[in-house]
Amino acid sequence: MSAGELGTERLGERATLVHFSTAFCQPCRATRRVLSDVSALVPGVRHIEVDAESRLDLVRRLEITGTPTVLVLDPEGAVVKRASGLPRKHEVLAALALAVPEPGA
Repeated sequence: MSAGELGTERLGERATLVHFSTAFCQPCRATRRVLSDVSALVPGVRHIEVDAESRLDLVRRLEITGTPTVLVLDPEGAVVKRASGLPRKHEVLAALALAVPEPGA
């Protein structure tokens, strides 16, 4: 998946957290906070939020069936992890530890 497909200029150096949300999704607000915190905490990780209602093309192609849905992309934009529902901070950090290369590796 490219940055352009997500409507952004760039992906994260080490990983990108792609968050599919909708305007009236209550858990999406909490998910936004968790992913923003994690991206601020882990160098090279970027958080991108995608409005599922305005990007039905991506929703269909990626088979997003509910919000919030979070995809973890590697530096090249490949999906390495996928989760639905409200994530906990430690779960996102664990997913990144498994999915993201260490700096200099």
